[in-house]
Amino acid sequence: MTRIITVANQKGGVGKTTSTVNIAAAIAQTGKDVLVVDLDPQGNASTALGAEHREGTPSIYEVLTGERTLIEVLQPCPEIDHLWTAPATIDLAGAEIELVAQVAREYRLQRAITAALAERHFDYVILDCPPSLGLLTLNGLVAAREVLLPIQCEYYALEGLSQLLRTIDMVRTHLNPELSVGAILLTMYDGRTRLASQVATEVRTHFGEQVLDTVIPRSVRVSEAPSYSQSVLTYEPTSPGALAYLEAATQLMSLGEEPDIGEAAGYTSDGAGAGATNHSNPHSYPQT
Repeated sequence: MTRIITVANQKGGVGKTTSTVNIAAAIAQTGKDVLVVDLDPQGNASTALGAEHREGTPSIYEVLTGERTLIEVLQPCPEIDHLWTAPATIDLAGAEIELVAQVAREYRLQRAITAALAERHFDYVILDCPPSLGLLTLNGLVAAREVLLPIQCEYYALEGLSQLLRTIDMVRTHLNPELSVGAILLTMYDGRTRLASQVATEVRTHFGEQVLDTVIPRSVRVSEAPSYSQSVLTYEPTSPGALAYLEAATQLMSLGEEPDIGEAAGYTSDGAGAGATNHSNPHSYPQT
């Protein structure tokens, strides 16, 4: 069965797009067919995967408005086999306003993905959401079966997380009963600071085993790669960031069906945790 994963966090700058791109690239390098759907009007995932996304390019905007099918807008990644992108253009910025009056607006992406999978097989479909809880993110949550939450290892990392969990609960109750929170990925980890370690410990205390063991370090190479329209796995495959994403992708692939972390850790929508056991320290990588 195709795994459909939404990468979401309404807080900006936490590594959503970077994680989407590099985890997708890592999975594709194992020979799995992977589709990345760029739901962010900024189009950063499209850039990093080498997809054309200038204004007028067939994109996910036309898919959501019903003008094209998802299959019609796909572009292969020039650097990595088995990896395709449904790009986002600036047109997507107006999609939320245009979709408000449409019937079943929350199901537009779900129906497009279902139709595409009936036509062509993908092992993974990974949805990169914008930093908001608007209609685009809602479409991503309705279309997916699991959510990957990137959390930055800095102060206020958990701020707003309870709101996102409430939204996921509402989507599961009213729109998509198959949705669950599959994993949490700690990003931008700086082992030189006590703060990063404290944030990582707090997240693991709340969410227990659903936090991936590997953390993504702050890395110059990870930041540089998109400017060359590449993932860090092709830009600098031996860098600490690339190795960390390879490990994280391996762990994500092995997770399979797991209990929802909101239930497993006793973390409720008001932010209260049940005090799950703190797990071992994350794998650390040198900064580069």
